[in-house]
Amino acid sequence: MIVLEFKAKGKTTQYAAIDEAIKTAQFVRNKVIRFWMDNRGVGQKELYRHNTALRAEFSFVKALNSHACQVAVERAYSAIARFYSNCKKSIPGKKEYPTFKKNCRSVEYKTSGWSLSETRKQITFTDKKGIGSLKLKGTWDLNYYQLEQIKRVRLVRRADGYYVQFLVDADNKVDTQLTGKIIGLDVGIKEFYTDSNGHTQPNPKFYRTGEKRLKFQQRRVSRKKKGSINRRKAINRLGRVHLKISRQREEHAKRVARCVCQSNDLIAYEDLRIKNLAKNHCLAKSINDAGWYQFRKWLEYFGVKFGKITVAVNPAYTSQNCSSCGIVVKKSLSMRTHICQCGFTLDRDWNAAINILKLALSTTGHVGTWVTDPNASGDLASTLIGAILSKQAGSMNEESPP
Repeated sequence: MIVLEFKAKGKTTQYAAIDEAIKTAQFVRNKVIRFWMDNRGVGQKELYRHNTALRAEFSFVKALNSHACQVAVERAYSAIARFYSNCKKSIPGKKEYPTFKKNCRSVEYKTSGWSLSETRKQITFTDKKGIGSLKLKGTWDLNYYQLEQIKRVRLVRRADGYYVQFLVDADNKVDTQLTGKIIGLDVGIKEFYTDSNGHTQPNPKFYRTGEKRLKFQQRRVSRKKKGSINRRKAINRLGRVHLKISRQREEHAKRVARCVCQSNDLIAYEDLRIKNLAKNHCLAKSINDAGWYQFRKWLEYFGVKFGKITVAVNPAYTSQNCSSCGIVVKKSLSMRTHICQCGFTLDRDWNAAINILKLALSTTGHVGTWVTDPNASGDLASTLIGAILSKQAGSMNEESPP
């Protein structure tokens, strides 16, 4: 599955109709959540029946395509199922109890409620919300795919306009030649990552760079009268700055992950819990600005696309253990050099990257199988088998970033 995104061009009335469709989908989701709260224990079938009752009771809900309403119910049920799963697994902390949405930004259609023009440059929404025909601006060519391959269409509202996303059932794997190289990555704040060969990737720090502009736009918002049109415009300008920083961070992670996966056959990285690390109020801004989660997401995606093996290892003691003799050398965050009693001295992050690679090589039997050709002078070939990689392949459904 791949996601193809286009900029939607239309009239002001059409944009208002899209907003109305998004509000309706939000209304259905919140009503279904309320029904579950009042009738604890009901299943997905009962939620669908409640959606049918809502369509009979409210005319504006009936005006929205029935499949779009079903998707709103599915989103509500996924939140309920996640809550039950967290309770069953006894996950520490909050269990993500389903809450009401206040500012939804998308509405999703299935295989009905829309139609493409012959040139595939326009899309027409045929429900009674009055969205009509929208021009599609983008570099993707929808003529390459059959209409039966388009499984879902999503309308997304962002600070800089409206977008149309197509979920296409297509094979996205690319045959690439093996390089015979393996690598371990240690992500950080000072450097974006340090690999097991000693190379470093600088951290661009997009949020830190744009923080001055953000503060300026935030001050302009605070000076406007609440509820006024000028305040709404100032909020939009602030949102555009946030959106630009988000896109810069996402594109940087995507570009670097692609290069890493094309250059290596096995990539090892830390299985970090970013949410827990960000609880440190001294480092939270820097951790979130680094974009470690986006980098890992794209590593796994390109690993599946190019047929490479990606291994997430336990980060415990990777910075403390000596990569030469294995002795634990206690270090604070301010100590940037690893100095062991065995005489081995190395940069702290480089030492951690070597330990990460060693851990990955000791556990590759769980994520894949290495096949060595005796006539290939030690070149490595990988076969993507195993439970973990199967789950990775099933979970990577993205092609274009949000």
